[in-house]
Amino acid sequence: MGKSAMMRFAGMGNLLKVLTREIENYPHFFLDFEKKALQSLLESLTCPPYTPTQHLEREQALAKEFAEILHFTLRFDELKMRNPAIQNDFSYYRRTISRNRINNMHLDIENEVNNEMANRMSLFYAEATPMLKTLSNATMHFVSENKTLPIENTTDCLSTMTSVCKVMLETPEYRSRFTSEETLMFCMRVMVGVIILYDHVHPVGAFCKTSKIDMKGCIKVLKEQAPDSVEGLLNALRFTTKHLNDESTSKQIRAMLQ
Repeated sequence: MGKSAMMRFAGMGNLLKVLTREIENYPHFFLDFEKKALQSLLESLTCPPYTPTQHLEREQALAKEFAEILHFTLRFDELKMRNPAIQNDFSYYRRTISRNRINNMHLDIENEVNNEMANRMSLFYAEATPMLKTLSNATMHFVSENKTLPIENTTDCLSTMTSVCKVMLETPEYRSRFTSEETLMFCMRVMVGVIILYDHVHPVGAFCKTSKIDMKGCIKVLKEQAPDSVEGLLNALRFTTKHLNDESTSKQIRAMLQ
């Protein structure tokens, strides 16, 4: 291995150690998130006897935490999609590790990511939108595991959050209260995130005529923003939703997302 390749390998190893340090400290992070943390949060926001609106009013701190998760999820996946070389670089790193072991080359062992962690990272980054995939799976798992809870409790909570975000974005009085561009992006990411979850959880999705989400209005709000700032969010609706290409989706909605 040449000097430049050695330096590239060592630098990548250090970066990967930084990126995975917290996951290595908590090896069941994603499992806990999917089966415990989000489950508890959704249960608190959907349990009887309160309506979705009442829950969001009574549990404002939890609703804010849910919104923060959605914002992080969309932001993470936007960055991942803008950096497609991550997976190739990680593959190079794994190949180099294997080759060094075969050749009995001993580099700084502290830079190595162990096989179990490397496999998990590889599967995670293989997804086009890994965090959305994790969040969607967790929400569907919550619905399937809580069979005594009407599915409407969950979908109504999601559609209500969507409506709140859309009203905030399209109403000048509320929009004027946004103090920064990041606040605007926060609201748009949360709106798109709950639409995607709704589309995965609801039997016929978010795009049909009977949907409680005003998809035309939501897409219109997004398209009124600067194109560079919303292209990733529009792509999330195009490529990570479940029912967009169903026959029940109107031609107008499909055209708006082309």
